[in-house]
Amino acid sequence: MADYVLSCCSTADLSQEHFRGRDISYICFHFELDGVQYPDDLGESIPFEEFYAAMANGSDTKTSQINANEFELYFEPFLQQGLDILHVTLSSGISGVLNSACLARDALKERYPERKILVVDSLAASSGYGLLMDRLADLRDEGRSIDEVYEWCLENRLSLHHWFFSTDLTFYIKGGRISKTAGFVGGLLNICPLLNMDYMGRLIPRYKIRTKKKVIHAIVEQMEQYATAGKSYSGKCYISHSACEEDALAVASLVEERFPALKGKVEIYSIGTTIGSHTGPGTVALFFWGIRRPTEES
Repeated sequence: MADYVLSCCSTADLSQEHFRGRDISYICFHFELDGVQYPDDLGESIPFEEFYAAMANGSDTKTSQINANEFELYFEPFLQQGLDILHVTLSSGISGVLNSACLARDALKERYPERKILVVDSLAASSGYGLLMDRLADLRDEGRSIDEVYEWCLENRLSLHHWFFSTDLTFYIKGGRISKTAGFVGGLLNICPLLNMDYMGRLIPRYKIRTKKKVIHAIVEQMEQYATAGKSYSGKCYISHSACEEDALAVASLVEERFPALKGKVEIYSIGTTIGSHTGPGTVALFFWGIRRPTEES
């Protein structure tokens, strides 16, 4: 048994069963639905279907990250048990939660100088972040030390690819990611934007593709282009979605058809309430290991 805790935020968007099965601890973000605050607890407080239905019907949502005091309260029981901690945060490109975790780490190091508290920016989000945590759990289970897993994460996090598309631009417009004019025109032309995570962990629009059928093929084509070993990719593949399971299943079916060496079936999860508050319903995300994400200059 490892002498350290592998930890992340609930925005890694896996299921409670998956986290328990891999012995990964997590701390919950928060969200508001029509002024009432809830923990982003993987659909336990509010089922995902209910949450996205409320958004579709006009409910207001807000999100809030975990503060330093919450991290201290979460970390301290592990330290009291004599365990070290490796905590991986949601991407700093979309959240300031890394700073909160680091503030808590610094405060606790003064009280527990003999313990290691390592904090890593995942540069990842949703079930891509979850796919990273799953790999770190593999390394821990192989007997790697906390320092070895920490270094591996830093060296390999940019080899994790995130591709997203949306068939509903409403909340991208509301969040300012797409202008009202572009959203109106996109709706008329049935455009589905295809986005990905860049080397700074930011979500960047890449292509404008007409029709859902074409964007489903286009997202899998990105995997063919960027996955390790191309169509011979033999790693895991995760998909997350916001209340559009049929679209997620269509992408999964195409991935399994085109990548016969895939490690197991494609695993499908729900986009959680934090990320989903910004995407709204109608988003599908595809995650896999591939060539290192390039810098803007390369």
